[in-house]
Amino acid sequence: MGERASRADTIFPAVYGERLADTFDGLPLNTATLERLRSGLTFTLPERIQTLTSDTADKYLWRLSDGCTVESVLMKHEFGHNICVSTQVGCNMGCAFCVSGRLKRRRDLTVSEMAGQVVGTARHSGIRPGGISIMGIGEPLENFDNVLDFIGIMTYPKGFDIGIKHITLSTCGVVPGIYKLAESAYPVNLAISLHAPTDELRGKLMPITRRYPISEVMGAARDYSEKLNRRITLEYVMLDGVNDSDECAAQLAGLIGSMNAYVNLIRYNSGADSEFRCSPHERIMGFYDTLKKHGVGVTMRRSLGDTINAACGQLSAHGSDNKA
Repeated sequence: MGERASRADTIFPAVYGERLADTFDGLPLNTATLERLRSGLTFTLPERIQTLTSDTADKYLWRLSDGCTVESVLMKHEFGHNICVSTQVGCNMGCAFCVSGRLKRRRDLTVSEMAGQVVGTARHSGIRPGGISIMGIGEPLENFDNVLDFIGIMTYPKGFDIGIKHITLSTCGVVPGIYKLAESAYPVNLAISLHAPTDELRGKLMPITRRYPISEVMGAARDYSEKLNRRITLEYVMLDGVNDSDECAAQLAGLIGSMNAYVNLIRYNSGADSEFRCSPHERIMGFYDTLKKHGVGVTMRRSLGDTINAACGQLSAHGSDNKA
């Protein structure tokens, strides 16, 4: 706009900082600058049309300017609060176990629509997030440029000032995007939705395997880890009788080898019409123990918001009858 950079440093904290303002009232700016801002910029948030609450998470349903809807989740941890953000309207990945994957992708979200989920959640809840999970509806690496600009806003010191190590991006394994992310200015934590140790099994669960086989996904993950000295998270949803055998665990350990990675086991959050069921606790522990015996680091993800359909794989962008 031809204004001095110092004026941006005045405006940015007002919009994304403690004030979370949508006007420029009270800012130490001259009248001409204020008029240019008000005529040239808008800070309209997505419309909050539903909020569901639980002890562990709050789920928000947002209506965008074109009528499309997306969901985001405020996750309540003992060590702080994270916001899980959607990056697309719908998702074309088509993962068989994921409710979000049943939504046909309509378009990418803009930078402002992603930032709006965070600002809107922070305003409504009164909670400033300590971290961001880019794990909502959509495949982030297929909206690469907008997601990177969004990360830039979240990490900017005069805004939310969230440390890069407190931002995690989850991908189904878009191999070119992983390599691009490794070369970007924002080396966030990388989580890869793997969910099976062989191409044959993974292809039945995740159609993207036909584009990017496991060997290519793991190669890109290894490159990311070595280049940035980051530990990779391999997400693995536990599906009863599908991918939860000790043989699968041993095959998974073989894939990882000496790679700086650990496995995050996820209890499957089944829907009423799902063909899958979560593995029994005993089977999950058997899988866990097998990985441990092979020297693989493994954790079990705490399920947050499953009672309000806000847990992993449950976001649908259609809201719920259980209003809060």
